Amino acid sequence: MPGLIGKKIGMTSVFSAEGKSIPCTVIEAGPCVVTQVKTVETDGYNAVQLGFLDKKEKNATKPEVGHAQKAGTTPKRKYVEFKSFKNVLALGETITADIIAEDVVVDVTGVSKGKGFQGVVRRHGFGGVGQNTHGQHNRNRAPGSIGASSFPSRVFKGMRMAGRMGGDNVTIKNLRVLKVIPEQNLIIVKGSLPGAKGSLVIIEQ
Repeated sequence: MPGLIGKKIGMTSVFSAEGKSIPCTVIEAGPCVVTQVKTVETDGYNAVQLGFLDKKEKNATKPEVGHAQKAGTTPKRKYVEFKSFKNVLALGETITADIIAEDVVVDVTGVSKGKGFQGVVRRHGFGGVGQNTHGQHNRNRAPGSIGASSFPSRVFKGMRMAGRMGGDNVTIKNLRVLKVIPEQNLIIVKGSLPGAKGSLVIIEQ
């Protein structure tokens, strides 16, 4: 199982055999349609492109419509390319959550929630200046000095400062699949995932 595209449903908890509560996330994994099969002869490498979630044809471009028609399907909202599956897949074939086995370990990639413009305390975990002593009263969450004065007379690249936070591609590795519900294309993985409810994620083994 090289990979699958899914949608984050939300978080819940399950109980282990010992009676411990385990926080977990529910993912709707598939159904995904094989929209393109790449080979060494035609593209120089082996890969499979999967599409997930239908898009209205009126909202798709003509190239998107033609690309989907070659696979005998409708335009999709999300396309992801994976390294070639062990099994040979045909164009237009549908892949569901039943290709994922329970108790395996997967990596899940998603886009983290956007937090907007944030200061250094929240964005980078700065500790703040400290007490309101010696006349200072409004510098508790300030970054402090960002460089020297006369030399080098500039701020180095990569300096941790305030700025936009979130909205990044984040991969959480080694999440264990606790349960697979193939009838509803649902999988339950241990732990939390990046992104809001309803956001799209990429599941890779």
